[in-house]
Amino acid sequence: MATESESYPPELLSDEEPRYLRRQKPLEIRRRKFSRRSWPFYRRALVAGGAILAGGWFIHLTTNFLLYSPRMILARPDQIELVGNHYVSRTAVLEKFYPDRGRSVLRVPLAKRRRTLEEIPWVEQASVERVLPDRMRVELVERTPVAFLRLGTDLALLDAFGVVLERPLAGEFRFPVVTGLRESVPPEVREQRMRLYVEFLKEIELVRPGAADHVSEVDLSDGRDLRAVLAEIAGLGAAGVGDQGPVLVHFGENDFVNKFRVFVENIGPWHASAGLVESVDLRFARQVVVNPEAKTTAAKAQPAAEAPHSR
Repeated sequence: MATESESYPPELLSDEEPRYLRRQKPLEIRRRKFSRRSWPFYRRALVAGGAILAGGWFIHLTTNFLLYSPRMILARPDQIELVGNHYVSRTAVLEKFYPDRGRSVLRVPLAKRRRTLEEIPWVEQASVERVLPDRMRVELVERTPVAFLRLGTDLALLDAFGVVLERPLAGEFRFPVVTGLRESVPPEVREQRMRLYVEFLKEIELVRPGAADHVSEVDLSDGRDLRAVLAEIAGLGAAGVGDQGPVLVHFGENDFVNKFRVFVENIGPWHASAGLVESVDLRFARQVVVNPEAKTTAAKAQPAAEAPHSR
């Protein structure tokens, strides 16, 4: 049997051997650091970076100008424009802006200044806005007084919410005098009593236009009994009152239209039967007590026609 070397020719073995046993040298591939296709990307990145830096620098300069430039500083009183004030002094308003002197108008806290302005008793609402580059505009809505308030020997003013207002040096007011509401009375109680007062004046005007002008004083010390002093009774259209003087009337807390009509229509007969009428109690249904303090007369009033309620 022939050997394996004898079966294959020598030249065949020599040709096949390098193909499987010789290790070929790897091909070296050179890469370019910057290809033509990569340049647009880097250019865009450089442009974007430059734009960001320029924008940041511009924002820095603008912010620095707006916050610290002398052209934006609130430095003089005439830079504050004030409208809507009649009784609130300009000095009282400027005092609220003292912490902002030397600041840029952009650093003035608008909401805080509005709240401090509304702490002034005469101010009901306030608005504050900036007028660039260096001005502020303040608009006020002042409270409307509806009554005098007796405080010892002095008189202040009251609005419909029971806020006590200092009487201004200028201005003429014609209101009834309210008693029984000291400054120590809680604000919510004052507001409730003043709602009663405003409703009373509104309803008696439905009976006799101008009737509120005949109310000289209103006692609100009792929230369930409004007591009013009515003067110049003849001017209300009541007949037969002659020399009748002021009358203290207990009106209770509701139905002022019908109670006032009862008073106007019956004060003449009461005056004729009782003489001088000093006080009348109208709190009881279909019964009137005349001069209850002196306990002189109890009379039934003539029933009055139903009147529309103003509520």
